[in-house]
Amino acid sequence: MLPGDGVGPELMHAVKEVFKAGNVPVIFDEHHLSEVQNTASEEKLDRVVDSMKESKVALIGKIHTPMEYKGDLASYDMRLRRKLDLFANVVHVKSLPGYQTRHNNLDLVIIREQTEGEYSSLEHESAKGVIECLKIITRAKSQRIAKFAFDYATKKGRAKVTAVHKANIMKLGDGLFLQCCKEVAELYPKIKFDTMIIDNCCMQLVQNPYQFDVLVMPNLYGNIVDNLAAGLVGGAGVVPGESYSAEYAVFELGARHPFAQAVGRNIANPTAMLLSASNMLRHLKYVLGSKGGSGGASEGLTPCLPPFSSLEYHSNMISDAVKKVIKGGKVRTRDLGGYSTTSDFVKSVIDNLHPNYGA
Repeated sequence: MLPGDGVGPELMHAVKEVFKAGNVPVIFDEHHLSEVQNTASEEKLDRVVDSMKESKVALIGKIHTPMEYKGDLASYDMRLRRKLDLFANVVHVKSLPGYQTRHNNLDLVIIREQTEGEYSSLEHESAKGVIECLKIITRAKSQRIAKFAFDYATKKGRAKVTAVHKANIMKLGDGLFLQCCKEVAELYPKIKFDTMIIDNCCMQLVQNPYQFDVLVMPNLYGNIVDNLAAGLVGGAGVVPGESYSAEYAVFELGARHPFAQAVGRNIANPTAMLLSASNMLRHLKYVLGSKGGSGGASEGLTPCLPPFSSLEYHSNMISDAVKKVIKGGKVRTRDLGGYSTTSDFVKSVIDNLHPNYGA
């Protein structure tokens, strides 16, 4: 667990309270990594990576990146993602029953390559007042994220993948990304494939988001579209996200926002983090199940793990309780138009946890 900055620690406290009330059989190895609170160092970063090598799974808050340049262009958040090779970010944008927005019954997935592109930290001043910022697109990583998107669509029973790009202007960089997506699409004839320029995509998302199913795109576009799409269903407080490498899985907020102005005010919405924690339990169940165990020690995982079937039970219990609170409409945090506090919301979720759920 990395609580991160802003309201991250408060959201993690909410997760721990709900896990405790629901008797969720998970122990967190907690690490504090923050550039703005001066608790970030290479040594701490290494400790986080070592912990990840052991557990393979993390729940993290937003590690805020200061805008000031202090001699290192790569933030600790970016360095962590690179060290773990978390190349695929997945944000499932889904309407919450009981909370009305301009577009209801939305269900789309945004898949973003997040190890290269504009976030390569390769900037320099070539002449006074002239900055060059390099955007890196490689065939290997473009093919990898395209394959991930089509595999995801296949596994989840999705019908269409849309590649989002700006190849009309960045003919070589985005052109390569687009070409890789087209090549991979030919290997998945059952899944419909189309392409869309990023500016049109943003307009279409606002006008008619129902046309989209799975969207795959390079780094910066994904960052923007994640936040835009989150706004369609209620904002940063309600959309969970996750990042994957071949080995690791990180569960986080879909729209990474520290919400610094809410710190200590007990007003942050814990929905997204609780749903992320629920998704984490479902993933743990899948990992344990694929290793063929029903509990006990599994190779590469922490000893004394619970039976994997109980993890899915707890995952469903938490997500159902959160959705029940939202659907009820009586306990709403400020971002959803209500006056309830974070504590009120957590208490209501705990009240809706059923010990005999699924029995």
